[in-house]
Amino acid sequence: MMQSAPFTFRRALVLIGRLFLGGIFLYAAISKILLPNKIYSPFMMLKFSIAANLSNFGEQVASFKMLPEAGVAFVSHTLPFAELTIGLFLLIGWRVRIWGAIASLFLLLFLTVVTRAYLLHMDINCGCFATPEPVTLKKVLEDTAMAALAILMTYFAFQESRKPHPWSTAPVQEQPS
Repeated sequence: MMQSAPFTFRRALVLIGRLFLGGIFLYAAISKILLPNKIYSPFMMLKFSIAANLSNFGEQVASFKMLPEAGVAFVSHTLPFAELTIGLFLLIGWRVRIWGAIASLFLLLFLTVVTRAYLLHMDINCGCFATPEPVTLKKVLEDTAMAALAILMTYFAFQESRKPHPWSTAPVQEQPS
């Protein structure tokens, strides 16, 4: 006999959250790495294209005026690959609690940075994806919704991990003779 239904609201939210956020993280990473300078021909051109794309992303990071030059270089060269890793692991569902917590931290950080830029009335591009998008209230609300989804998904993933899997067999109880 099953302990609980195999598909509950919590499990559905974890599944939807990890697929949606994993896709968002993957798209953000790929757009930062490959899209601004669409050169897919020989390897050397691709290498220079990636370097140029990360340099362009570095300019967007610098426009927030929060980091020194070395910090901007570090963030612009590591953030896209960190987003790629988070997106892949969320999509495949490996260690959802860990990657969900990391995604939640990233999204809370993004929300803080975007909210700061919005409150300071900075006329800059978000830098979230390859397409230029100004920092507006809409962007702050989008980041808030994604951060809330990530936090809720992570919380439910931790809750579900404490319960037995619904398709596992119940322990056999011995009948008294």
